[in-house]
Amino acid sequence: MANWQEIFGNWVLVPSNPRGAIHFLGGAFVAAVPQVSYRCLLEDLADEGYVVIATPFVNTLDHGVIAQDVLASFERAWEYVRTRMLRSAYLPLYGMGHSMGCKLHLLIGSQLGQERDGNILMAYNNYPLRKAVPLGEEVYQFTNQLSTQFATQITQFTEQFAQLAPGMKPNLDVEFTPSPEATNQLVEAQYRVKRNLLLKFTTDTIDQTRPLHDILRVRYPEMTSVQILKGTHLTPLSQDLKWQAGESFSPLDAIGQMVNQTMKQTVNRDFYPLRKAILRWLDPVAYI
Repeated sequence: MANWQEIFGNWVLVPSNPRGAIHFLGGAFVAAVPQVSYRCLLEDLADEGYVVIATPFVNTLDHGVIAQDVLASFERAWEYVRTRMLRSAYLPLYGMGHSMGCKLHLLIGSQLGQERDGNILMAYNNYPLRKAVPLGEEVYQFTNQLSTQFATQITQFTEQFAQLAPGMKPNLDVEFTPSPEATNQLVEAQYRVKRNLLLKFTTDTIDQTRPLHDILRVRYPEMTSVQILKGTHLTPLSQDLKWQAGESFSPLDAIGQMVNQTMKQTVNRDFYPLRKAILRWLDPVAYI
């Protein structure tokens, strides 16, 4: 198991001899437990030498306030990691977001004026409230994939979601702040992160990568790239489960290992091309 540490409310992985750092923000309610919901992706990045700081957040209608809060939380953790845990005087710092997490990174880079060495934006979602959050799919489907070793975290998460979900039912009289239109205007005028990787999945009905690419290629035409990968909106949530057989191998163990192998094949098909695309962009020379 990876050595996750909680630092000022952030979930942190610090590899030996790091080559860079990643600030991760997840999508909608799954961001409440990023060390669980995005475990495979984040632990793989740490294994490749990247410090991972995943900032949890609770979804509300005011995305501007959420962006301020996650930035403040991240900066406290990053200062602690840099001064107390790292030997390197400088590490490149990247933002990485999935779905709503992409919007928060865009707000951090525009409304809040933060510069990063680059941003990785997966399955960007900037729809209005009535279309933005596929609650049943994004929340419940990923929990069904997780192993029992995370039962406590999942129980805490689902209890929190059950309390929050009723308040998030679409209401045509309310909208996110900033609105989708205002977000686009902020990015067009103020976004300060020059190097960007946009990742779109082939089967994703709520993705808005193309409109974002249209904006960024005007602002930073030589530093913005887009890749289309096989997968769905849930691909970054993929989990590599490990079935633990009992002391005496039973028919149930045989079935468990068979299911585990099937799931691994599914994960490998879509997840590992995503992993490869991210690592190649982070270090093109090492992953030719």
